[in-house]
Amino acid sequence: MGRLTSNYFIEAVELCPVIPEVKNDEWLEHLPESESELVYILYGNICTIADIVDRVKQMGKIAIVHVDLIMGLSPKEISVDFIKKYTKADGIISMKSPLIRRARELGLFTIQRFYMMDGFTYANIERHVKTDNPDVVEFMPAGLSKVMKYLAEAIHKPVVASGLSQDKEDIMSALSAGAAAVATSNRSLWNC
Repeated sequence: MGRLTSNYFIEAVELCPVIPEVKNDEWLEHLPESESELVYILYGNICTIADIVDRVKQMGKIAIVHVDLIMGLSPKEISVDFIKKYTKADGIISMKSPLIRRARELGLFTIQRFYMMDGFTYANIERHVKTDNPDVVEFMPAGLSKVMKYLAEAIHKPVVASGLSQDKEDIMSALSAGAAAVATSNRSLWNC
C-alpha cells in the first residue's frame, strides 16, 4: 500500500469501525485477533518504536504512532522527523498542533486528538482543525456523543472517538453520533 489517505482510512473503518490501541508488547501479540487494518501504537521509546512499527507492518496492518506517548521524543517537530526517517509508520496521532503541521509537511497521515475537558477546549477545536488541517480528528473520551455530534457536523473531517469505551453500547453510541470509528485499548471490543 502507498501513502495512507483519508479515503483509504474511511474505507478501512467502514469495514471495521474499531481501531485497536496497542499499549504494550503483550497486546501487540494479540493484534492478529483484530480484523482492523488500522492500529494505534501508544507505547515505546526512541530505541524500540521502529521495531514495534515493523512488527505491526509485518502483520499486514497500518501503523499509526501516537507520537506524544513515545518516551524520549520531545513535543517538538523534530520528533515527527524522527518517526518519518527511522520508522515505517503510516501516520501519527498528536494533541500538538506543530507536530500535526510538520507531519503533513512530511507526507504522513495525521490524526489530531482532542481531550474534551472543558468548554474552552470545545470552543477552540474548529480553529485548530482549520489551522492544522489534520486528515482525521479524534475526540476523547468516546462517551461524549452529544458534543461529538455537533463537532462532527461543524468540522467536516472524519472523526474517531476514543477513550473510556466500556462496551459495545459505547461504540454504537459514538458511531451513531457521527464518528467514523472508535479506537479502543479495551481488547474485549477489538472485534468488529
